[in-house]
Amino acid sequence: MNPVRGLLASALVAILYCQPSIAQSGPTLKLGVAQVDVTPDYPVRLNGFGFRRDESEGITHRIWAKALAIDDQVNGPAVVITVDNLGIPAVMTQEVARRLKAGTGVNLQRLAITASHTHTAPMLTPVAPTLFGVPIPTDHQEHIDRYTRELTDRLEEVALAALKDLRLGRLEWTMGAVGFAKNRRTAGGPVDHDLPMMVVRGEDGSVRGIWFSYACHCVVLSKNQISGDWAGSAQIEIQKRHPGTVVLASVGCGADQNPDPMGTGDQVFVAADHGDRIADEVDRLLGQSLKALTGPLAIQLKGIPLAFDPPRTRAEWAERAQGDNAVGHHARVNLARLDRGESLPDHIDYPIQTWLFGDGLAMVFLPGEVVVDYSLRLKKELDHQRLWINAYANDAPCYIPSERILREGGYEGGDAMIYYDQPNKFAPGLEQQIIDVIHEQIPDGFASPE
Repeated sequence: MNPVRGLLASALVAILYCQPSIAQSGPTLKLGVAQVDVTPDYPVRLNGFGFRRDESEGITHRIWAKALAIDDQVNGPAVVITVDNLGIPAVMTQEVARRLKAGTGVNLQRLAITASHTHTAPMLTPVAPTLFGVPIPTDHQEHIDRYTRELTDRLEEVALAALKDLRLGRLEWTMGAVGFAKNRRTAGGPVDHDLPMMVVRGEDGSVRGIWFSYACHCVVLSKNQISGDWAGSAQIEIQKRHPGTVVLASVGCGADQNPDPMGTGDQVFVAADHGDRIADEVDRLLGQSLKALTGPLAIQLKGIPLAFDPPRTRAEWAERAQGDNAVGHHARVNLARLDRGESLPDHIDYPIQTWLFGDGLAMVFLPGEVVVDYSLRLKKELDHQRLWINAYANDAPCYIPSERILREGGYEGGDAMIYYDQPNKFAPGLEQQIIDVIHEQIPDGFASPE
């Protein structure tokens, strides 16, 4: 062989064998994080507890909207926003998406908004409007409406800031566990103690963002002061331990889960202790090897109707309206609608969203107060090691019971519809409807290996 030709051939072989794979060639995702303070500077009625009927009286700690933007450089950017609030209504999610689409291309399908379900954040106009069992005074409603408008603006702002912050980086995730959630319906009942965590790193490996989710109600604090409850405490503590990091908090299928210990009223130290336990687990996980996520990021969104039981007759509404309680107030609100010639809804529209990070992670976003049965079932039917389930996402229509809880009844099974101003409990069959759509959106490759 010609010596020169042999040398060239050897060099070509060396180049081919040393060529890094896509996974080794450096980051392929662009990532951005941002946070915006959403604490009002005026008193406003807080959501979550019907016995609190005065406007807020100060701040325990400030509340936030956080955003993570992800651009896989194939399908375009997507944004998840987390916010300290009881729940974000569909009209707000849709309005933020409408604004973002015009300037960034991020449409409704590629936007997810989750709420921490803190019971010490300002009320939003369409969320649980009959919670208090009495009409809301006009001046209180004006402040609620004002905050609703302002929060919509802040959610747009934080999404745009995260998109502006997009830069090459690495995305990793893992699953931990924290044990303070307990079943509030049944002693020793089902729980989900998983703590999924995602880490946003710069090209140099530095931590820029942390996102976690946990299935538990944020109900430690009930005093009439603004706070993020245990989820807010966890964000504060993690950011204190990791300066410069944006920490996002979501909540899983925790509709029938309460913190243990629960705390009462103003026991801020209890919320702080739960937050410390989350922060400790985050630190433990950061010290381990995390799973890299690359892409592409495939997102699906599908809305389905979930039907209510057959409607009540006018006579039934009139009988219920005699009560001097939340049941009576709810009935009088609906009788007034009938008197105006309005029809009552026979279903809710329920948007189900999934994010697939290649074959590395399937993430589910479910609206409303979803009970733990859903996450436990999905973690049996799908690969638990590659599954992350968020509730309180994209809408806040009401509780979403499983078939078991629907049969059992009680607060989560139907009574809470009074406070969400829904006309009746759900008709049987909703659980399978929801599960079927999730299976449609998540490919067979994510099936449980068992």
